[in-house]
Amino acid sequence: MGMVSIDALEVGMLLADDVLDRTGRLLLGSGAELNAKHLVIFRTWGVREADIAGMNDYEAPVQLPPDVTLEDLLAVEKELEPFFRHAGLAHPAVQELLRLAATKKVNNEYL
Repeated sequence: MGMVSIDALEVGMLLADDVLDRTGRLLLGSGAELNAKHLVIFRTWGVREADIAGMNDYEAPVQLPPDVTLEDLLAVEKELEPFFRHAGLAHPAVQELLRLAATKKVNNEYL
């Protein structure tokens, strides 16, 4: 299971967990297959991400400029690792923060 950004969700993906709006109201139950209408509803109600079955957090698509490769992203992650060395890089939350920081840096450098 992996949390996927609303911008990376695609028609046909299966939900691993319920999707709730900002107030906790159920919008779509786990196991449902996403269609275009669901994606519109999620955006309308402020959903930022959904838990998708069969995908872990590190397989989730990353929004990168077209001229940036995965190798570029990994190189930037390596460059940023010293800033996270005392945070415990083995922890999944710290790994996610590193991934997000690298993505942000790559996106800003290639504008």
